[in-house]
Amino acid sequence: MKISRRNFVRIGALTPLVYGFPFSTAKGNATEAHTESAADLFEHFQNPSAAARPFIRWWWNGGRVVEKELIRELDLIKEKGISGIEINAVAFPKGAEPLNYKALSWLSKEWLSVLKATLNAARERGLTCDIIVGSGWPFGGEFLKKDEQIQLMALGAKRLKGGQQIRLKRQELLAETDFLLKRKSGSMELFGLRLSADRLNTFNPGIDLNSQIKNEEIVINVPQGDHVLYIMVKLTGYAAVTLGVPGASGPVLNHYNKAAVSHYLERMSDAITAEIGNMGDHFRSLFIDSMELRGSNWCEDMPDQFKQRRGYALEPYLPFVLSRLSRKLGHTGSQVTENIIALSAAAQDEINRVRYDFETTRLELFNERFLQTFIDWCRKNNVRSRVQAYGREYYTLESAMLPDIPECETWIRSDIGTALPENTFRTGRAYRPVNKFVSSAARLTGKHVISCEEITNTDMVFNESLERIKIAGDQSNLSGVTHSVLHGFNYSPPEASFPGWVRYGTFFSEKNTWWPYLKTWIDYKARLSAVFQQSEMQSDIAIMFPMADMWSEAGLQYQQVPQIVYPAYANNIWEAVHQNGGGCDYINENILQKCSFSKGRLHYHTRSYKVLFMVEMESIATGTAELLRKFAAAGGQVIFIGKEPVRSFGKQKARERDQMVHTGIQLLKKAFPSNISFFPAPEEKIIDWYTQLQSKYNITPFVQFDKPISHVSQVHYKSKAADIFFICNYHLEKEHQFTATFNTEKKTAWLWDPETGKRYLYPDQGAKNKLKINLEPAQSMLIVFTDDNKGDLYRLPKTTAKTPYTVTGPWEVKLEKVQDKPVKTTFKKLIDFKDDAELQSFGGVIFYEKKISVENPENYSLFDLGTVHGLSELEVNGHLLGFKWYGKHRYNLNGTLKKGENTIKIKITTVLGNYLKSLKDNPVAREWTHIKPQPLYGVGLIGPVKLM
Repeated sequence: MKISRRNFVRIGALTPLVYGFPFSTAKGNATEAHTESAADLFEHFQNPSAAARPFIRWWWNGGRVVEKELIRELDLIKEKGISGIEINAVAFPKGAEPLNYKALSWLSKEWLSVLKATLNAARERGLTCDIIVGSGWPFGGEFLKKDEQIQLMALGAKRLKGGQQIRLKRQELLAETDFLLKRKSGSMELFGLRLSADRLNTFNPGIDLNSQIKNEEIVINVPQGDHVLYIMVKLTGYAAVTLGVPGASGPVLNHYNKAAVSHYLERMSDAITAEIGNMGDHFRSLFIDSMELRGSNWCEDMPDQFKQRRGYALEPYLPFVLSRLSRKLGHTGSQVTENIIALSAAAQDEINRVRYDFETTRLELFNERFLQTFIDWCRKNNVRSRVQAYGREYYTLESAMLPDIPECETWIRSDIGTALPENTFRTGRAYRPVNKFVSSAARLTGKHVISCEEITNTDMVFNESLERIKIAGDQSNLSGVTHSVLHGFNYSPPEASFPGWVRYGTFFSEKNTWWPYLKTWIDYKARLSAVFQQSEMQSDIAIMFPMADMWSEAGLQYQQVPQIVYPAYANNIWEAVHQNGGGCDYINENILQKCSFSKGRLHYHTRSYKVLFMVEMESIATGTAELLRKFAAAGGQVIFIGKEPVRSFGKQKARERDQMVHTGIQLLKKAFPSNISFFPAPEEKIIDWYTQLQSKYNITPFVQFDKPISHVSQVHYKSKAADIFFICNYHLEKEHQFTATFNTEKKTAWLWDPETGKRYLYPDQGAKNKLKINLEPAQSMLIVFTDDNKGDLYRLPKTTAKTPYTVTGPWEVKLEKVQDKPVKTTFKKLIDFKDDAELQSFGGVIFYEKKISVENPENYSLFDLGTVHGLSELEVNGHLLGFKWYGKHRYNLNGTLKKGENTIKIKITTVLGNYLKSLKDNPVAREWTHIKPQPLYGVGLIGPVKLM
């Protein structure tokens, strides 16, 4: 098998994809009970529990924390409706002024004393506490012994001309990989030397020169022809913790070393327990961030473990397996490049099979020695395990099935709220590819709390608006998230110069202009989570991807930001399913092995699927064809997309197993022609492609949209008494009107408003399950079907043909720029501040005032502000009509307009990005708006302003 290069989407940094078999997964660890009635569910919705409310990551910047300020900040967090904190020790922000605050060392007596005071204060305020393991990422410490430190088997190569004797200095060979040594105190050891012809028609391990690796000079008699000398160097302690605080910086831990992992974890729990008490009495969970091990792939017994588990020796193949990995190492590991030598198809196939076995061995060891060790440690200390179980070392599904609280990540960027292009997981998308894997893993194991590091922000710090935050959060929920851990809140004393100590992230701070309005969004998120945690996400389609093919060809991927996506459209299939009204989970062959089959479905725990998509899977396990036969015999539908399976994976007995797969699939197709079918890969828009697939196979969705469109999607939940549909328009500018027909039998539709906690009967279109829906930009709806049928009616928006009254200038304007005195001026017309040289650095609050004369006030019911860059508030004749923080800035006048003269006051609260961009001597501003350049964003009231 050869994956075509044109079918790869190359982005970001490399990491692990998931296809594993080797370990069993826990089931049934449900984290919330379902409600019995619609009334109970609505009570949860109106008054969300602390478990449903967002938590927030709390950066303890540089350990420069004091009890008084910590308690003050707890009050700020509590006031906004946030119910929990994740204590996250992280390095002090670059360029910030320490202000003589002492840096407390992680786990020192002083640090633990402050931690204890914080935990007690949090408990008094009803706030839940989590804490990160170690500091920064991935964790480690200056206290680690050499055999506990991270290891990497690196590969260097020298091209040699044959027919001569060549002498090379040992130090010269080590120099081939010394640029990977990121820590001066790290060590390098020449591990192996192997000479290979630079072209192989059949696999040949070449000449083993390991007998010379201890020599200062290596003598090589190179045969005739061109050759390559492979140089394998073991690096130990080569990478340091990123952003570690004192006491937890230094070399990264070797996560493949079980004894080292146990020692590290017990060092933390022993220190906390001794000073504070049982960790389970103080913490909900212990947290591990996404694993970014800088390409670490080795432990001392790797060769022995490989031979024991795979049945043959790794050493003859090792340089060839490593040769597909370039020598560029970032946070997430190596990047894929071409082979160093030319290989025939047969030789490449053999190496790929060994690569699959090597990656599988790594995953097994990491799971056994790190992840399971961590989970056992949490249980021992009576706390939950909360893990972002993705990275080059994790199984993308199975690893996420193991922690008590699985977690994914959702980012905010400037493209959020724009169109969703084809064949990418980036543009327009806040969720990461891993979100759907984590969500699926949680559902497969009966969990209802799917946590998310949400609104992660490095691209538009200080420019994030509540509107973009809402869209990012809505997309997070569409991907299956049911609980948010916000990114994040910076510990920063009041006397720190503006904008304070900012280590990372979305500027959740009392110094942010939109901080006073934040609780509205927090309550909105809490109400959604309350409903989702008390119900079951519906999915009747299972999707499998060609993970074995990926592992064999390219190695493991960092599934949060994969460098290679195969097939190119892989991460867009679930989007198309949901945009067409359906629901899906990811599974793999390991999950399939544990399924039962009946009544046209495959069943795993509480999950049940009527259709299985196998997406361009060429390599499968030998037993999978038989499982597919059982599914087809039960009436299930298997659809091979783009390709059908033709082979197995791994080296041992490869030909025999390949033939078993090929024969099994052919017999399966012949026996069940109506249940086993092939559908071509998408070539047009994937949403249209899936519409055609759905129609061809009569796949009934949960809701049928008459006009499926890529910027509108949904997710469907059920409780014992309610059918719940969360429908979102995640575009900043476009609105969409459509008719939706729901598969809800005879229940009555209600609109539950997450912003207010109120509910209204939703008018139908002649049938209870047929609704007309109008979604304005950035708008979402929670539509709930129950047996209740009495209540206030929701009034659908109406349009009018009457000519609007356009309000023109001049405007009296007051500018309240942050850190400046207010300034009054007059605008002849409305302008975008970013286009004005004198105003483009503005950040703060703008007040617009205008007197207008109206002859027939009864003709107007709406006040439309037009385009607004910021939050708006409207006051008419002294009556405050509320505020708008997303979508169209339209206000119901509610009879406030009168005949004759009327006073209109409009308040616009802007983001701070343009202002920070102007502070060229401010180190924090320079870090986020200059070193990481940001454009100028629109600011102010643009209009046109109209009475309608």
